[in-house]
Amino acid sequence: MAISPRRVAIACQGGGSHTAFTAGALKKILENKDTEGREFEIVALSGTSGGSICALLAWYGLLMGDTAEAVELLESFWRDNSADSFRERILNEWMLQTNRFFGNAGGTPTISPYLTPTSAWASDQLRDMIERHVDFERIEELVKPSSPMLLIGAADVVSGEFKAFSSRRDRIEVEMILASAALPTMFEAVHTNGGVYWDGLFSQNPPVRELPDAKPEEIWVIQIDPQGRAAEPKTMPDIMDRRNELSGNLSLYQEIYFIEKINEWVAEGVLSGTKHEVIEVKWIEMLRDLDSESKLDRDPRFIQSMMAYGEDRAAAFLADELSGVVGGGGKAG
Repeated sequence: MAISPRRVAIACQGGGSHTAFTAGALKKILENKDTEGREFEIVALSGTSGGSICALLAWYGLLMGDTAEAVELLESFWRDNSADSFRERILNEWMLQTNRFFGNAGGTPTISPYLTPTSAWASDQLRDMIERHVDFERIEELVKPSSPMLLIGAADVVSGEFKAFSSRRDRIEVEMILASAALPTMFEAVHTNGGVYWDGLFSQNPPVRELPDAKPEEIWVIQIDPQGRAAEPKTMPDIMDRRNELSGNLSLYQEIYFIEKINEWVAEGVLSGTKHEVIEVKWIEMLRDLDSESKLDRDPRFIQSMMAYGEDRAAAFLADELSGVVGGGGKAG
């Protein structure tokens, strides 16, 4: 008797260039999706900021029924996002060193993105890059009732509401992705779907609470902001880095707690007779000790190293997971 593939939802955390780790992990997952005898079905993807772009690219490839295309989209996007030219590399290094210097001095000089043309230029560049990889006009015809669900996290800066754009109720448009990636110190807020949105890092990084709507048996979280640190942060740069990591994980852990509480109630029989079932939560975690400034690093060598690291971590996870070693919701380490 054939065993049905396990149903998996994948939540993609974002955070600048560190998200190349997420892209690498997704690549490896997609490449192993149809391993004979160990198949799993991706029933949902969610993401925030750079994680929303990774989730979108993987989802778009799956809509076309082409896993290899999904892998190529992830590779080509991060190639395009790298600082390849001599001018871009000089600018990249200048930005990194400037941010590190002023971070050590106690704060970076800031100017509103509404007062500089650089913000609009950067937003247009990101839009063009996304649209080169995804034909948003085709999405509506590709989406079927059986298609994986896509969730994109953003925060409405005016209403204060956390928003998860969903392919099951919204037409996915490039503005939603730009909204999820609109870091307020760099980009103007994005006006779309009747809201005014900032980067979803301030709300759901990534969205998790709605993933059970796709009826997954497991949720795999690709996490780039580490839960723990080896030592107490004492210098200002280390303190700021750790503060940013904890802030980025706050909503994620709250949403995971919600799912784990439902799991407890199901196991105790409290929800007997309802649609709720236990959903295991498992983790592919980035463990490198990196400063927050490196999230701006677009050096091709750094991007490629982060992607390769994501692939390695996902390969180790899958080797355990598909052989039945990992279980019970623990983090893969």
